[in-house]
Amino acid sequence: MAPTDETGQAAPQSSASGATPPVRPPVGGAGANGRMPRWLPRAMVLALALVAAFQLGSWAFHQLTSLLINILIAFFLALAIEPAVSWMASRGMRRGLAAFIVFIGVMVVSAGFVTLLGSVLADQIIKLIEGFPEYLDSVINWINTHFKTDLKRVDIQEGLLRSDWLRNYVQNSATGVLDVSAQVIGGLFQLLTIALFSFYFAADGPRLRRAICSVLPPARQAEVLRAWEIAVNKTGGYIYSRGLMALISGVAHFVLLQALDVPYAPVLAVWVGLVSQFIPTIGTYLAGALPMLIAFTVDPWYALWVLIFVVIYQQFENYVLQPKLTSKTVDIHPAVAFGSVIAGTALLGAVGALIAIPAIATLQAFLGAYVKRYDVTDDPRVHGHRRRGEGPGLLTRARTLWARRPGAERPGDGGSGSGENSS
Repeated sequence: MAPTDETGQAAPQSSASGATPPVRPPVGGAGANGRMPRWLPRAMVLALALVAAFQLGSWAFHQLTSLLINILIAFFLALAIEPAVSWMASRGMRRGLAAFIVFIGVMVVSAGFVTLLGSVLADQIIKLIEGFPEYLDSVINWINTHFKTDLKRVDIQEGLLRSDWLRNYVQNSATGVLDVSAQVIGGLFQLLTIALFSFYFAADGPRLRRAICSVLPPARQAEVLRAWEIAVNKTGGYIYSRGLMALISGVAHFVLLQALDVPYAPVLAVWVGLVSQFIPTIGTYLAGALPMLIAFTVDPWYALWVLIFVVIYQQFENYVLQPKLTSKTVDIHPAVAFGSVIAGTALLGAVGALIAIPAIATLQAFLGAYVKRYDVTDDPRVHGHRRRGEGPGLLTRARTLWARRPGAERPGDGGSGSGENSS
């Protein structure tokens, strides 16, 4: 009989040399010669399906990026006009009609301003073209006087007309007309998309809020409604701060243009104020280019003065005016406002720069309710200054420092010295 161990199973027999023979793997195991586990094919199919879903979602997101950005812009525009629409709706007007009236008012004001500005710009361009030969003659005379040359305007014009550069430029411009037209049509379609989404968000705001709250428990519904209200307040404050900075910028540039006797100074001042504040990143350059062009038609030196003033005022606005006004209206730190604009520009370009501050202000105000705050200790290091009557005064500290100077006589030194001499 074969020997057995304590568990009742047959113990492996030793070979003649005393070595234990290798144990064979079980027949139904997952060894090298075993069958594939049943879960492995399903796991492979699931992994492939997840990879395919991720790739499809990534492709769809990249294809819909422009639409999502337009919806984001439309949402913030709807938040900006929400107070006006809600005020009109509270007076008994239908919400859709109130939103329509607000949109029509904004469109009429914008169209009127663009039309007036376009007529002014066309008039100044015509004057610039008519006076271009005189400017060219003055430049040629200056060059001939200082560099001892003999240039003539007729020779320069003939050289330009016969040059290959002008011919290539005209051909490229002719072929680029279609590209410009396509970009203009695409921009108009994008504006129409933003306007439609903004109108629907403003007109159906309560319905949208009800649809969101219907899938949330009551506690979450209160949080969503509070976040919505904070977003409306912060966006309105941001628009108010931008409008105030546009007013200050317009007044400052109007004073300069009026002092230089530049024509159409009020229209140009409004142009500078609105464009520099509501078109991020490139708005400053667009706003300053038009006054410089029109000032150049009056006197080329006036254009230089306008450029210097625009640069100086822009630095004052970026580092002094904008941080202070933004921190007051949307209640965020100036450094946070400046950093949010940089981060928004890096993420979404001009759109990110425009909506960065209200978005950060909304997020900060919403998350502030969940941060537990404590009373600050009454310490001078916290308040940044020493309270009056606390610690030695300035005169006392000055006397102490004077008494501690090298070689100064201590108060008790004179008495001790006299005592030693007397002894």
